[in-house]
Amino acid sequence: MFTIGPYAIDSQVLLAPMAGVTDLPFRKICQKLGAGLTTSEMITSDVTLWNSSKSLCRLVNDKSSKIPNSVQIAGSDPALMAQAAQHAVSLGAQIIDINMGCPAKKVCKKLAGSALLKDEKLVAEILASVVQGVDVPVTLKTRTGWDTDNRNGVTIAKIAENAGIAAIAVHGRTRACRFHGEAEYDNIAKIVRNVSIPVIANGDINSPEKAKFVLDYTKAKAVMLGRASFGNPWLFTQVSNFLDQGVSGPLPKEHTIIQIMEEHFKDLYKHYGDVKGVRIARKHFAWYCQQHLGNTVTSIQDFYKLNTIQSQLDAVQSLLKRPHQNEEKVA
Repeated sequence: MFTIGPYAIDSQVLLAPMAGVTDLPFRKICQKLGAGLTTSEMITSDVTLWNSSKSLCRLVNDKSSKIPNSVQIAGSDPALMAQAAQHAVSLGAQIIDINMGCPAKKVCKKLAGSALLKDEKLVAEILASVVQGVDVPVTLKTRTGWDTDNRNGVTIAKIAENAGIAAIAVHGRTRACRFHGEAEYDNIAKIVRNVSIPVIANGDINSPEKAKFVLDYTKAKAVMLGRASFGNPWLFTQVSNFLDQGVSGPLPKEHTIIQIMEEHFKDLYKHYGDVKGVRIARKHFAWYCQQHLGNTVTSIQDFYKLNTIQSQLDAVQSLLKRPHQNEEKVA
């Protein structure tokens, strides 16, 4: 357990914010299966754009959630970032997360995301402006630096701590590395040694054993799971069990996986509506199949052709009629 401001985070396994993935339905599934904290997809600091359907969907939160509602904002203007944070808090955000880790070109070309790591003075101004602008904890998602010649992660972390940032999540790569190469756990460990605020390790954590190794090696307070959670929200349970008991235990039986998938899809339809919900369910179906239900290209291609809620739900239910493939599978 560790704390972010007044909030006790009971699990050392968190969900990384990811555009196009960590919407409310996916966050709810991950919370149900053991994620100690989940964070929204990033939203622009320009609040004049928040009336778009995309932004409105990203801002919806689960008022019944037992864990704090964390909203991630992205931008490069200190005043606009503070304004966005204030507006998010008025809509129910209990933690504000600042994105300085996204390597996407469309974000970096606006001097936001990990592009900010080039300008340490601006980083300090943004962090101070947001922290001083709201009465809730502010966290930071960042990288080890801009490129392999400019790994200034320790400096950024110290700036964050001095600004009053409550916790910092570090993806163990530079912006230039994007998602290539191996995660730099040495550099995450160096950041941990140089600040007193909680540091959360992120990057290439795809198994319970890897999560424990990263925690032991870096001395981070928690790990943050990203792409490994696609179609595999049970990884949060597996990692938590391994950290607590030394064994991850068996994966859920196939009928349980299908039940969770159906629950997830119904929430997608409710959240996005019939047309967009059906479209978004397709990629999640592919991920679930690839992870747990057999990577049958035919089944995935057939599912992609379905255009109605009922046809998708029928297809999910039809999976129960297949011979069970993973009843005895152990992670």
